[in-house]
Amino acid sequence: MVKRFYPLLAGGGILLAVVTVVTAQVSGDSSLDPVSMTISEYAARDGGGAIETAMAVLGLASLALLAGMRALDAPVHGWPARLIGLWSVALIGAAVVPSGTVWQGDIHGALSVAAFVSVPAAAIQLVGRLAQDERWKAVARPLEWLTLASGLGLAAITYVALPGHGVMIGLVERLLLTAEVAVLGVLAVRLAQLTWGPTLRERIGGRRAVRDFLVHR
Repeated sequence: MVKRFYPLLAGGGILLAVVTVVTAQVSGDSSLDPVSMTISEYAARDGGGAIETAMAVLGLASLALLAGMRALDAPVHGWPARLIGLWSVALIGAAVVPSGTVWQGDIHGALSVAAFVSVPAAAIQLVGRLAQDERWKAVARPLEWLTLASGLGLAAITYVALPGHGVMIGLVERLLLTAEVAVLGVLAVRLAQLTWGPTLRERIGGRRAVRDFLVHR
């Protein structure tokens, strides 16, 4: 019974985190530039705490997604599960550890790097596995394109952060995060379909049977 709540926790948490981050930046201080500032820098300067909360919620939602996929015996065992777990823990850790002092900034930066690398690495391994599983095959192709987008985004932010001297790093980081959250979103939607789909079809079929019986009685 508990496993039926995993899609709700995963999908609801992902959606809530996205809405919170977007709202915080749209209604935030107009002097802050999301194009040139990373999300962590923006959150530190904004000081509202909404972005940190959203990061923690996203981490918890990702753990619910992983638990739900395991409950359905999805082909996520091994490194994909470890990497999604790393993404989740890194997000929660980055939300807890501020980027105020030098040592806090170093820890926060390391956690952010771990998080950004984890999802593309997990997705690369999942694409082939899901394509061979009839239940998850429907999301293999969308996941493949999102994996490519995440990989390109990871390469772009690496370039921008090092030889690119941080030019438009905020924009690149947000595009990368969008692709990675989309990966999780696709998996969460499929998890909901597989968890609740049979029950919904059964109920719809039962209602149609009752309706047909009353019509032809």
